[in-house]
Amino acid sequence: MPVDESMIHDIVKKVMANMQITAPAAGMHGVFQDMNEAIKASIEAQKVVRNLSLDQREKIISAIRKKTHENAELIANMGVNETGMGNVGDKILKHHLTADKTPGTEDLSTIAWSGDRGLTLVEMGPFGVIGAITPATNPSETVICNSIGMIAGGNTVVFNPHPNAKKTTIFTINMINEASLEAGGPDNVAVTVEVPTMETSSIMMKHPSIHLLVATGGPGVVTAVLSSGKRAIGAGAGNPPALVDATADVRKAAKDIVNGCTFDNNLPCIAEKEVVVVDSVADELMNYMIQENGCYLASREVQDKLISTVITPKGALNRKCVGRDARTLLSMVGVEAGPEVRCIVFEGPKEHPLITTELMMPILGVVRVKSFEEGVETAVWLEHGNRHSAHIHSKNVDNITTYAKAIDTAILVKNGPSYAALGFGGEGYCTFTIASRTGEGLTSAQTFTKRRRCTMSDSLCIR
Repeated sequence: MPVDESMIHDIVKKVMANMQITAPAAGMHGVFQDMNEAIKASIEAQKVVRNLSLDQREKIISAIRKKTHENAELIANMGVNETGMGNVGDKILKHHLTADKTPGTEDLSTIAWSGDRGLTLVEMGPFGVIGAITPATNPSETVICNSIGMIAGGNTVVFNPHPNAKKTTIFTINMINEASLEAGGPDNVAVTVEVPTMETSSIMMKHPSIHLLVATGGPGVVTAVLSSGKRAIGAGAGNPPALVDATADVRKAAKDIVNGCTFDNNLPCIAEKEVVVVDSVADELMNYMIQENGCYLASREVQDKLISTVITPKGALNRKCVGRDARTLLSMVGVEAGPEVRCIVFEGPKEHPLITTELMMPILGVVRVKSFEEGVETAVWLEHGNRHSAHIHSKNVDNITTYAKAIDTAILVKNGPSYAALGFGGEGYCTFTIASRTGEGLTSAQTFTKRRRCTMSDSLCIR
């Protein structure tokens, strides 16, 4: 059944209007006025969660999945309306993907050694109460996938969301707690504050009862948690290059690159941010992107206008441009484009500001290189050492191997759109916290646990 956009929009307006005056006492589960009170409630809830069986935790997680499916359209609309970023259709898909492919308790495994001297087990135990900082780009998706993984590990979680996405985050946290209660679990498995600030974030990071911090966002917030003196998982920025060599299926590469770049208006941190292509197939790639995949070729004049529009004089991103679609961005620089336009493309040197900067907008700069070797060197330079994500289109296994070793990223997608790495059109699980900086990679339930060894000496070996 097609979604009635006008009806959803009306519902969202009513919900958001109510949330402006709704206090925790009025029925919003997990939402507090004071961060210390939120942490206190989370501590009490964790005492219950840690003693739940895996089956009981899984019932809570199943209820979260069900409610996410039921509310996918509503939360997607809320996110776009509140933040002004992304598009509703792709956000709906992301919520269904998060519900279906975020690992739960099945991700927790036990390692065992047995021999003449007995039996040793290594099991995964909870950290306790986890402090998490979430972004405005994927607010509800990050909260849902973090909550599923953290609860699976026996933890509860205190969120300090991005202020620009607080309404969407509060709605999502309330939904998660409703799911827990309906499944027989405790309230406050996920908590937050009504008004998140730098101060509430600082209280959370310094609180003695929080032993693990997880930050999903830009370099500033990741640096903050890594400087906290506590165990921290940092999922920071990337500037993923897509390399196309002479052996690639160029037509498919053009389609995959544009599809990945435009998904949710380029908000995912794994999305293609620039293209590096060898000269022998560069014209062909550009032709397919423009003629068959809805790309607008920006002149030098339009490029200059885009630079001054999407990047501030201080070199920061213009937040009014982040997550906007290509037609909106073009209208900001005086270009009226048709409905077929999905992406803005242009050729330029690797130093071009629209190429070196992680824009999170459907703008693709294309860098032409003379050889595959130069392409690898250029892509590595453009990735800026974030070690986050990269992509390659090639039929040469040796080239793919060389690139993989050189780029050394947590994610490398071969011959597909970037979102295949999240399990959308590709194998594997989904996450929206990709910890490249601290080395965990794609996080899941086991990431949010401690390894504990239990040894029985000279017993329980029945060989």
